[in-house]
Amino acid sequence: MLKVAIMKKPLLTVDDVTGCWAIMPTPSKPNGSDINATDTVDLDETARAAEALVASGVNGILSQGTFGEAATTTWEEKQAFLRTLVETVDGRVPVFGGTTSLNTRDTIRMTKAVREIGVDGVMLGPPMWCQPDVPTAVQFFRDVAEACPDTAICAYANPEAFKFDFPRAFWAQIAEIPQVVSAKYMNIAALYMDLNLTGRKIRLMPLDMDYYAAARMDPEACTAFWTSGAICGPEPVIQLRDLVAEAHKTGDWGKAKALTDRIAATYRTLFPNGSFKEFSVYNIGIEKARIDAAGWMTAGPCRPPYHVIPEPILDGAREAGLQWAKLVSALESEKTA
Repeated sequence: MLKVAIMKKPLLTVDDVTGCWAIMPTPSKPNGSDINATDTVDLDETARAAEALVASGVNGILSQGTFGEAATTTWEEKQAFLRTLVETVDGRVPVFGGTTSLNTRDTIRMTKAVREIGVDGVMLGPPMWCQPDVPTAVQFFRDVAEACPDTAICAYANPEAFKFDFPRAFWAQIAEIPQVVSAKYMNIAALYMDLNLTGRKIRLMPLDMDYYAAARMDPEACTAFWTSGAICGPEPVIQLRDLVAEAHKTGDWGKAKALTDRIAATYRTLFPNGSFKEFSVYNIGIEKARIDAAGWMTAGPCRPPYHVIPEPILDGAREAGLQWAKLVSALESEKTA
């Protein structure tokens, strides 16, 4: 039985969000796709992977998002997973747990509960049963922040998942909520404008392969990124973080650009037909297949109903995982050469 010391840490700020933030799946046991299963979380693999991520040097861990299967794990499973994660990390890096639900009251209830478990913050997208407009989405974040004043919030800005485009007016308004310290951000084309609208009060974290471009755009503000690739083997993204930091000091961005190109090449088969929209239909299965193929962590089968995935889609995901594993191996060889 895990014993978690319930000791709330101070509210994180934007200055606490730097470097490489790995997104963890909620690993499943072999019974993960069974609709009758009541205990599907592989807690041993959770602890092993969390420990390995911290040892690798990641700066933070995000969890219970889309391929963290927040929508398909039970409340009991969520708590067991987050307790194990918090206990394993033991305060060495910040841990965020997703508490998105279909309504504000459940999100507040879960946010309070996981904060008691010991997470530093929550990854949060707006409820998505009905497509929200800007006032609805902003009020949702305001209500959660007011009800949970000691909990940091990472805005989960995925337009396909939440049926919301996260427009400029949204960023301008949630920047006034102190608890919103970061965002899992995807719209690299709008990044500079959104940075200006937020007054740089929110750390907009792009995907790993977009980090180089973001850091070139605004090296003072763009000092963190999110990555699912870290779960396929953290070496490439740890090196990327360090090369960008070095380039910021020296002005020589060549090595950071070269590694970014190698990372981007592993994504070639990940998005079906090159479409993020199509990827989003099968996001959970694609990411878990990629992770399992890479072999650094066992993500396990998908929980229903998202366990029905066309085999050609999975083939592309597995190839992306194998390419990431080859990149890890190559980088490790280069370090020892």
